[in-house]
Amino acid sequence: MENREYEKVAKKAEVLIEALPYIQAFNRRIIVVKYGGSAMADPEIQRNVIKDVTLLKLVGFKPIIVHGGGKEISAWLKKTGKESRFVNGLRVTDADTMEVAEMVLNKVNKRLVTMVEELGVRAVGISGKDGGLLKVEKKLSDGQDIGYVGQITNVDPKILFDMLERDFLPIVCPIGMDDNFETYNINADDAACAVAKAVGAEKLAFLTDIEGLYRDINDKSSFISRIKVSQAMELINDGIIGGGMLPKLGNCVDAVENGVQRVHILDGRLAHCLLLEIFTKEGIGTMIFPDDAVID
Repeated sequence: MENREYEKVAKKAEVLIEALPYIQAFNRRIIVVKYGGSAMADPEIQRNVIKDVTLLKLVGFKPIIVHGGGKEISAWLKKTGKESRFVNGLRVTDADTMEVAEMVLNKVNKRLVTMVEELGVRAVGISGKDGGLLKVEKKLSDGQDIGYVGQITNVDPKILFDMLERDFLPIVCPIGMDDNFETYNINADDAACAVAKAVGAEKLAFLTDIEGLYRDINDKSSFISRIKVSQAMELINDGIIGGGMLPKLGNCVDAVENGVQRVHILDGRLAHCLLLEIFTKEGIGTMIFPDDAVID
């Protein structure tokens, strides 16, 4: 073997060695991956994300995927002649819209199941309605009724634990029911956070359309790679974080304050961002962690 070829192979070995302590540390631990945004629109990126999660499963993690599908819902509503309306970032969901949303989310769910199965890992797709996983009540937006949009009131993780115990990879779409068995759409970030807390996840990873947190979104040098939960709260309280990142960071803080040890915000459009964040010392996104955690 020529030296150049040997060096190329040796670099691959170095990558595996670097990943080894992380594989050992998180073996048999649960990681919840919230998958949505633009990363779901590109077939190639979608395959990379599923490959990442599948690899996590094969090296000993217990991953759970919670996915969105907002862009596809909007596309299908347009096909039916309905315009998508949003109030404070939440989709106004009447009965017809709810019917389309559930159809589309279940379609997305089974597509992801198929992709995982093609890679040799057993997967099961469910919604929050299955096994009473996600119980909700009507969510108002600044006091305004926006239809069948649910606020999670309870999570019963038994069905998830059962699937993990039987070596399946659960894939959850964010649909839930209220006490009257009415169906509601749920924000996928909220669903992922609630699931992570309920199953005692070691990690929660949000795949987003931005690299992570910035103190100033217009200044790339202000990127934050690691931040304590108390510091994250300061960013929120001081009004430094705004727009769509505000509720997402709020979910991150909520998860850490309720037992999730590490929360990661990643750019899902970057190939293999999940593996780079979890298996390398430098990481690639933003990690939020408890104040008393010891970070190397």
